[in-house]
Amino acid sequence: MERQATPASPVTSGGLPLDGVRIVDFTVVWAGPFASQILAEWGAEVIRVESTKYFQPSTRGTMAHPPKALIDSGALRGYPDKEPGDRPWNRWAGFSVHSRNKLSMTVDLNTEDGQEALERLIRTSDGLIENNAVASMDRVGVTWERLSKINPELVMVRMPAFGLTGPYRNYRTFGNHMEALVGHYSLFGYAGASPADSGLNIMADPAGGAAGAMAFMAGMLQRRRTGKGVQIEVATADGFANYLGDYVLDYGMNGRLHEYRGNRDSVFAPQGVYPCVGDDRWVSITIGSTDQWKALCGAMNRADLAGDARYQEADGRRRFHDELDAEISAWTSGVDATEVMNSLQGLGVPAGVVMNEADAYGDPHLNARGYWEELEHPEAGTHRYPGVVWKAEETPNRLRRAAPRLGEDNEYVYRDLLRYTDDEYRRLEGLGHIGMDYDPSIP
Repeated sequence: MERQATPASPVTSGGLPLDGVRIVDFTVVWAGPFASQILAEWGAEVIRVESTKYFQPSTRGTMAHPPKALIDSGALRGYPDKEPGDRPWNRWAGFSVHSRNKLSMTVDLNTEDGQEALERLIRTSDGLIENNAVASMDRVGVTWERLSKINPELVMVRMPAFGLTGPYRNYRTFGNHMEALVGHYSLFGYAGASPADSGLNIMADPAGGAAGAMAFMAGMLQRRRTGKGVQIEVATADGFANYLGDYVLDYGMNGRLHEYRGNRDSVFAPQGVYPCVGDDRWVSITIGSTDQWKALCGAMNRADLAGDARYQEADGRRRFHDELDAEISAWTSGVDATEVMNSLQGLGVPAGVVMNEADAYGDPHLNARGYWEELEHPEAGTHRYPGVVWKAEETPNRLRRAAPRLGEDNEYVYRDLLRYTDDEYRRLEGLGHIGMDYDPSIP
């Protein structure tokens, strides 16, 4: 499809692999924004399509106008210095970390004007990514059947939680619900605990996000080969079920249901997380061979354990795991966690400090690699962010722009890309269709 000359983007990529690729972004919460984050990092121009009329929870915060008392109490987190500011939606950490290098426009898709803007944007774009409930997209006309007619070369990646078909297609969900439904929460927890005590381990979202980014690139390769666009369905729950494949197969082949086993492994032994010097300081240790077991015993200065016949093989170490955990804990509780990690790693034993956020920011390895990158945001301030997800040889990459404020790039999108006149632009502003603030009636 012939495209008009492209004006300079507010986010320049400096010749990265996806330079010149434009993606319409309808993503929400975490999985979808992580997918488009990866693509934006590698040069794609990602335009977030948002609305001043509707606030999407858990995307730009929990609510548009959060009470300061809730933030002070710790019930709502993620605002720098616990201050919501005049526009809290521009200061929320969850949005800031997953929307760097992106642009933001506002549009009311419930109006004819909004639908016209959407059609113009689709005509000048290469792809679209969304991860909403199917019915939500149907209501505003974001469907393959419609958009592929507007732009036959469009690559459309759809990431609804449970897919485009089936009885769950319109279920509203977050990552923890998806993981519960595919069996994750029935597998991971402390022995004897119930699912209510297993903790909140949200892994489906980032896993789905990475899959979504890869799916988009597969679609671009398909388009290059055929000259035609394609719709790719990346059902987040389906994808995460693959991460549990060995458990599912074990049940299918052996009829065996797994029970919680805490930090222990079904093969390696001992394996666990052990207390160290300090308040709530821990180190994880895994023994995968007899040589590693003897190395651990040497570090502990416990020749008696190394020579004990009961512990020479993994089967014996698993059988006496409780006893070995007590011995290891007695040693680690008197040692600094970093010292344990470094000494065991020096002996070829897998070990790692259980870090908190402060540890990660100060970690010498991450800092030596230049992992943290500083970005300045006009409303959220200057902070260090996790760097680009992937690295490429001889292709330097970095974070180029902080997350966009709501509607920050309206002028670029409407005037430069979509060729709206000054009068048209001002009319849409007057209708509240274009703006940088949510409707005051939104809580």
